[in-house]
Amino acid sequence: DEEGPMPLPQSNAANAGGQGGASYGKALLPGEGQAIAQYVQQNLRIPRRGEIGYSGDDIEHFEKSGYVMSGSRHKRMNAVRIRKENQVYSAEEQRALALITMEENQQKEAQLMEDFRTMLKEKQKMREKGKD
Repeated sequence: DEEGPMPLPQSNAANAGGQGGASYGKALLPGEGQAIAQYVQQNLRIPRRGEIGYSGDDIEHFEKSGYVMSGSRHKRMNAVRIRKENQVYSAEEQRALALITMEENQQKEAQLMEDFRTMLKEKQKMREKGKD
């Protein structure tokens, strides 16, 4: 019986955005960061200890009914969970920012290339006019 969030079934959205060898920082078990990241990428609630196997809606229903889930009762365990989740959130934010920066750089480069093409076409027209 394993503890912690299990990896979600692979979907196209997770495969397109996720990197197989992404680094989520230290103090995470092998595969734990990637499992948590899959929940983050799909905007799903990260299951805590004792909540695995239940959907986010089920857990919310239990908590509204008055049940205290084991993941929210222990201060130290809760602190470790929050730290691990924050590590994954930070890594995912950095990955998203790097992707945005790369896209912006590609757009700038494409605009620069277009400007050069326009300039070259204008120079060719000027040379053709000079020959006439």
